[in-house]
Amino acid sequence: MGFNGMEAEVTLKWNELDDRAVKTAKILSADAVENVGSGHPGTAISLAPAAYLLFQRHLRFDPKDPHWLGRDRFILSAGHSSLTQYCQMYLAGQTLELEDIKALRSQGSLTPAHPEYGHTEGVEITTGPLGTGIASAVGFAMAARRAHGVFDPETPMGESVFDHNVFVVSGDGCLQEGVSAEACSLAGTQKLGNLILLWDDNHISIEDDTDIAFTEDVLARYEAYGWHVQRVDWLSEDGSYSEDVVALDAAIEEAKAVTDKPSIIALRTIIGWPTPGKQNTGGIHGSKLGTQALRGLKEALGTNPDAMFDADLEAVEYARQNAAARAAAAKAEWEPRFDAWKAANPEKAELLERIQTGALPEGWEEALPSFEDGKAVATRAASGKVIAALADVLPELWGGSADLAGSNNTLMPGQPSFIPEERNTKAFQGNPFGRNLHFGVREFAMGTIMNGIAADGLARPYGGTFFVFSDFMRGAVRLAALMDLPVTYVWTHDSIGVGEDGPTHQPIEHLASYRAIPNLAVVRPSDANETVAAWKAVLEQRHPAALVLSRQNLPNPARGGESGLAGVEGVVKGAYVLADVEGTPDVILMASGSEVQYALEARELLSAEGVKARVVSVPCMEWFEAQPEEYKESVLPAGVRARVSVEAGIALSWRGLVGDAGRCVSLEHFGESASGDKLFADYGFDAAHVVAAAKESIAAAK
Repeated sequence: MGFNGMEAEVTLKWNELDDRAVKTAKILSADAVENVGSGHPGTAISLAPAAYLLFQRHLRFDPKDPHWLGRDRFILSAGHSSLTQYCQMYLAGQTLELEDIKALRSQGSLTPAHPEYGHTEGVEITTGPLGTGIASAVGFAMAARRAHGVFDPETPMGESVFDHNVFVVSGDGCLQEGVSAEACSLAGTQKLGNLILLWDDNHISIEDDTDIAFTEDVLARYEAYGWHVQRVDWLSEDGSYSEDVVALDAAIEEAKAVTDKPSIIALRTIIGWPTPGKQNTGGIHGSKLGTQALRGLKEALGTNPDAMFDADLEAVEYARQNAAARAAAAKAEWEPRFDAWKAANPEKAELLERIQTGALPEGWEEALPSFEDGKAVATRAASGKVIAALADVLPELWGGSADLAGSNNTLMPGQPSFIPEERNTKAFQGNPFGRNLHFGVREFAMGTIMNGIAADGLARPYGGTFFVFSDFMRGAVRLAALMDLPVTYVWTHDSIGVGEDGPTHQPIEHLASYRAIPNLAVVRPSDANETVAAWKAVLEQRHPAALVLSRQNLPNPARGGESGLAGVEGVVKGAYVLADVEGTPDVILMASGSEVQYALEARELLSAEGVKARVVSVPCMEWFEAQPEEYKESVLPAGVRARVSVEAGIALSWRGLVGDAGRCVSLEHFGESASGDKLFADYGFDAAHVVAAAKESIAAAK
């Protein structure tokens, strides 16, 4: 059975071995799911020729060097169809062998259910939650343009060694998810000509025909976004079906030639073709074919219906040789240009090497700002000063806000915006290589775009919004934590201190909610000095972290010396003794952020009554939990059972620290529209309530 490749030898070199390699991908996709008993065979079967065409004719990559700087990036947004990628990696000789395909979805295998960044070499980013792959691909495309601007700004776009394409494969589900719309709208505004999206338009999802929920003219929508749009129909109006790789090849070539806007190709397919009885149904989307359908597929392909994992080894070897030859040719063209760039730009070459290793420049911390003792400062303002101070010493630091830059303090003063020049406004001017990112009111897209930027590896992205709106981006934050990407969230307006904006804008459960995500550091500094220390720790540690910052001014007391307060060196440990007593304390007062001030005031009141109270600042529970047991015992001695936590949110995440005799000064209900000061007073966030809780805890601990 052919795939129409021989009809146009001049434009596309395709032969019988290519046909046989595609058949192998189809068979392996079906067999792998049948073998494990679960998975998504349909898309992988019908999309095999398109994926093969992309990997074997268009994608610039080296199967043996997955981190090659000059490679194109491939993102499988339809991550459930992981075999679409795994089979092409196998055929190209990248990372995977036949035994890996056999081990699909098995514990410890290189072929998990969805592609996982950091687990399988060659996978650029974790996908599976639909739409997030497309959105992250927008981040990859933006990262490529920013890298050009940082390292090779004098070279025209498209001619630099840092220029490359980002290819994405998605399904109908990805385009139904709102995050893809958010990100693709921004991609059009940004004119990301290096982004090419192949949409598998098969009209089928788990609930069968998409007409029950998805009927808009997608290409018209993308054209309105500012994308270049094309359609390739493998299903003809008369019902005949032909996997016309020649037409698809021409469409991809045209998309690559359009450099002033992103491109989408709608490829009309029949899911699972040519599987008798199962193709074009929801039943083939997410379950094994079954014995009869599996046999029918192999008979339709002209292969042995009784064999499992019957890879055509001659075709596999042919595909691997082709992929290796293409990689060698691409590198032979790219490497001399890269060497010439390094020779002409030694300082930038040194910068590139530093960033690739993850190191920070020597003495970078000397640029961090300091703040006047005793002068109240909002921690969001202190964070803004840190960002501004680091702009010159950390060119890899790059970010913005979801339309709240002035409130989040995420702008780098004096730096241009990252926008095409024709998008300049009275308020913001920039260029395609700028520094300040404008995500628009798109929190989820912002999070996923930051994931793409971070995964690309040449930038440290940050993004801001109000803490309450972090709900909109939680899926992206979870993925960043899963991948352990060095993404920094700047979440401001962190409590009822938001005030008159009311309960819709006042986070209550959010601290506990985000502390529940594994591998995410939630950092809530108590003052300007802790904010500086928090930024320093986040940048040095290279893990996902959220800075949770106040809208209102907070005291910035003197530290060290005769102040009675410890310095901020303990911030990196997550919790530290801020103010202590001689001997064993009677009670330990713990707090984060704006509530630390109430713990300090309560300490003084308790001292006047002869009660010895230790104050522990807890900016980051996750960092504290990672400390040695000896350190944790020195801060929170097990023998001191009288403990109080103070935080303007639900107490859930404090229960383990306060213990059975402890008390929590917390907020277990939503706020209301009133001034922040009034709400803090009305809801019991003051020294008097902390003192009362301390006395209760002391009594309970006896």
